[in-house]
This record gives sequence, structure tokens and C-alpha cells, in this order.
Amino acid sequence: MILLVIDTQKGITDERLYAFDTFRKNIKTLLSAARENGVEVVYVRHDDGPGTGFSVGDDEFEIFEEFAPREGERIFDKTVNSALHSSTGLADYLAGKGQRQIMVVGLQTNFCIDATVRSGFDLGCEILVPEYANSTFDNDYMDRDVCYHYYNDYIWPQRYARCVTMEEAVNTLRAGVSGSHDS
Repeated sequence: MILLVIDTQKGITDERLYAFDTFRKNIKTLLSAARENGVEVVYVRHDDGPGTGFSVGDDEFEIFEEFAPREGERIFDKTVNSALHSSTGLADYLAGKGQRQIMVVGLQTNFCIDATVRSGFDLGCEILVPEYANSTFDNDYMDRDVCYHYYNDYIWPQRYARCVTMEEAVNTLRAGVSGSHDS
């Protein structure tokens, strides 16, 4: 089991997100539970490229302070939506550890979280998505709340991921590195 924290960067982790306060509280709860129980926490940051304001060296590119990685926790950078795309090295890193159970949290539900959930499924991983631990903004096609529920309640369950309550997520992390593989 790993806790994969995707794109919780300063430039996009704010009140514009759906259920921001709950999202923030849940991520902090999951980080604590993972760290207390020996579950590896891995971060991914999205890089839009030099000159965009959202790239290596830019303040908005850095991870949101409340979710900051601890010394020794791995950070992978990406330029595509899926954290598990071959260009990031993350899939190879996990394969090298024999790790196939991934708890996915972060931003944004309809972009990088969805792409990572589907990529993980395609790689044969067990993907767990805790409630209100991913979020997104309004867009031209859906309000942020509709978008969140579309993926978390309709698209991912029974198809690509096991969407779980916070209680289930914390209990899974408490199981520690041995992890639970029950469905």
C-alpha cells in the first residue's frame, strides 16, 4: 500500500475547490494515518513548463504547506495527466517495490486523478479512492460538485477503483504495509 498525493500544489489548493475544508482535513488525516502506520507517502507534482508560473522553481508549483512532504518522502514530477505515465518513473518505482495497492488522493478529480485511477487500473493495481480526498474546480461543462460526484459515485466505483469512506481508508492505512486486499 502507498498513499499517492497528486498535484496538491500551492497554485491550485485553495477555496475554489469543491468541499475544500473537508478535502483539506481528509488529506491531513490520511497523511497522519499513513505515516503513523509505516505506509509510504509518495507525492506527484504537475509541471506546465518554464514560463507558465506552474513549473520547477515557481512558488505555485510547490506542494501546499499543510500537506508538505517529510524528509525522505519521494516526489515525482510530471508533464502529463497520469501520475503513472511511463514518463514519470513512478510506475517503474512501484513495480520495483512489488507495490500494487495505491490509495489515490489530490487534484484535480476530472484531470490527473481520473487519468491516474484509470492508468493504475490498466496496470493491474488495486486503486482506492477515499471520499472527499480529491477535488476540482467548476468548468465550462460541470459545476465542481457535479464533477466530483460524477467520478466518485458513478465512473470509478465497480469499474476502475474501490471508492471508500474515510473510515475504511484510515483502517486500511492502519493495517500498515501488509495492507488489506479485501474488496
